[in-house]
Formats: sequence, C-alpha cells, structure tokens
Amino acid sequence: MRPWARVSSGVAWSLALGLLAMLAPLLLGSRFQLGLMSQMAAMAVLALSYNLLLGQTGLLSFGHAVYAGLGGFAVIHLLRATAQGGWALPVAALPLAGGLAGAAFALLIGYPTTRRGGTPFAMISLAIGELVYAAAGTWPELFGGESGLAGDRTAGPALGMEGWFDPDLGADLAMYYLTAGWALLCGAAIYGLGRMPLLRLANAVRENPQRVGFMGYDPHAVRFLMLVLAAFFAGLAGGLVALNLEIASVESLGTARSAMVLLAVVVGGSGFFLGPVLGALVVTACSVALSRYTGAWQLYLGLLFALVVLAMPGGLAGAACSLAGQWRRQGAWPWLRAHAWQAAAAVLLLAGLTLAVELAYGLAHGQAGNPAAGWFGLEFDARAPLPWAAACILLGMGMACRRTGKRHMALQEHGDVRQ
Repeated sequence: MRPWARVSSGVAWSLALGLLAMLAPLLLGSRFQLGLMSQMAAMAVLALSYNLLLGQTGLLSFGHAVYAGLGGFAVIHLLRATAQGGWALPVAALPLAGGLAGAAFALLIGYPTTRRGGTPFAMISLAIGELVYAAAGTWPELFGGESGLAGDRTAGPALGMEGWFDPDLGADLAMYYLTAGWALLCGAAIYGLGRMPLLRLANAVRENPQRVGFMGYDPHAVRFLMLVLAAFFAGLAGGLVALNLEIASVESLGTARSAMVLLAVVVGGSGFFLGPVLGALVVTACSVALSRYTGAWQLYLGLLFALVVLAMPGGLAGAACSLAGQWRRQGAWPWLRAHAWQAAAAVLLLAGLTLAVELAYGLAHGQAGNPAAGWFGLEFDARAPLPWAAACILLGMGMACRRTGKRHMALQEHGDVRQ
C-alpha cells in the first residue's frame, strides 16, 4: 500500500471512530452506559500512551499507572483549590495539568531509569511504581490516605466562557463529551507523532539500539523522550478518570492498574495503532460491565489474555486484519462455510466453559446451604449433578466439532493440492 493510501485509510478510520463516539450517546443514553463509555475513552488514551513505550520503543513498564495516578491527584488538588476560591481555572482544561504532572515526574526519574532497556527497565519501573505506591500511603496530606481525595468538578467554570457557552459538567452527557473530545484529540496527537522522526528512531531503538548508536544517535535520549511523552498522555488520561469519578485514590498508583493497561495493549495488539484502543474497550467492558453479572470476571479476563497470547500473537486487531484479508481473498460466504465447524466448536466450548466456571464460582462463593449459580439469566444449584453434566456435554460437543472441523479443513486442503 502506498504511503498516501495508508494515511488516508488512517484518517478515514479516525473520522469514523470520532463520529461513532459523538453519536454513541444518542443510542446509549443511560447513566451507567455514559459512565462506562467515559471510562473506555480515558482507558483508550492510557493504552495509547503505554503503547508509545511497549509497541513503539520496546520498553516493558510495570509502573505506568504512576504517571496516570499522579495526573489524577494533580487534577483533584486543582479542583479542591478552585472550590476554596484559590483559582478559577476552566475545569475542561484541567486534564492538561494532569498530563504536565505525569511528564514532570517522568522528567524527574526518567533519565536514570532509561539508561537500559529490556528487563532492567522493566524491573526498575516495577520498583519505582511500588516505591511511589508505598510513599503515597504514608503521605495523607497529599494523597488522602486509604480513602483518597475527592473533588467537585462543578466547583469552577467548565470552559471559562460565561455568557457564551459554559456547559454543566455535573451532567453525565457533558462529561462524556468532554472525555471523548480529549480522547480524540490525544489520539490524533499520538497518530501524528507516529509520522515524526522521533517515532522512527524509537522503532529503530526497539529493534537494534546498538546500530542506532553507530549511526550517531543516542538510544538513551530516545528512550527518555519517549518516556516523557508517554507519561504526559498517561497523566492526561489519569486526569480524565479523576474528573469522571471526582476522586483520586492510592490504588490508581498500584501495580494492578499498570497490569490492566498492559493487558489492554497486549489483548488489542501493540503492532496496530487502534489495537490498544480495541483492547481498552474490551478490558474496560470486562472490568466494569461484566462484573455486574458475574463475580468471576477476572478469571474470564485472564482466560482471554491467555487465548490472545497463544492463538492471536497480533492481538484482536491483528486477528481482525487477518480475517479481513481472508475474506477479501476467499469471499465472506465461502470462508464462513469452510469454518462453520470451528465456529460451532467455539460457541459450544465457550458455553460449556462459562457454565463450568459459574458453577465452580457458585460452590466457592455462594451462600451456605444455597450455592446458586447464574448463567445467561438462568439459575442453577451448583451442587446438583445435572448442570455439571450439561457443562461436560457442551465441552464434549465442542471438542467433537473442533475435530470434525480439522478433518474437514484437511480434506479441503488435500483436494486443493490435488487440483
């Protein structure tokens, strides 16, 4: 594909994504759905910022949540100062302060930590993340202790344009549009960075830092600059989260948050620009929406991660691109007919696995004397043999369909070779 065609395709996808983000509230207007979409947008920015390190520079970080968490605390402190009459800053611009806070911390600790890449950087980032998390717990004046710090996003003017247009950010719809607007702006900025020489140098450092050094460039300086850029966008994402939730807690600095964003990037696909966005949507949906229906959502998220790592090295975005290529070559309907057995196997195996997981979760965490398990709106007694037998039958049927599908594909390939 020619360069201008790649740029046009990227712009077209970005415009389509922006249009969908703007029209989404018209289709999904409940308070929960607006809050979920706001969290997805903020998580997408955080995942894109992390991909500047992992996908572009090859730096595996276990402490990326520190920059987002510090950005969130900076926004909450500014909100509290505004409420006390100290400042009257436009609330819509406060995420920018969060980005500056994240970048400032990266400037403080980034130069010594980026001297080496690979495993040393990963371990140093983990140590710094744990150090900041532990220090925050012992500094309640700045981080609020275990309860965190709360703020009011309606304490100051939304845009500082009284008499012209100053929306009420207390409304969920206005907050969603603010978050989506910042997310689209950050996505466009990161997309533009991908066309700059610095990102090309970062890709070269990822592949062969010694050769970059022989060419006259400093790999250490490239890694440092990329860390500062990633920290800026991470802090901005943390500021958006703080504005949405109106609270910043010490948990936002922890390793669990860093692991979540790493999971989003790997599941979505770090080799594609929209891969982290797709991963952020999936991970946020699992952690927020799926948790409303099952207590075993973390297990499902872990199984999804294992499945992507084993079966889809390019992530969900890579699998989607591969599938689109096969459809273009073979046609959608012939491909569906050829893979009908595999599709049936996937549905049956998923049904059997989820039923077994919910039954096991009901036994482990159900009420004493009434270990009930819910499955697609149905209630089962987790101690009864019939639901377990149904789960085994579904799993067995799925394995049988999978074997039949493999034989069918082998016969098709053998026939194509003979022809």
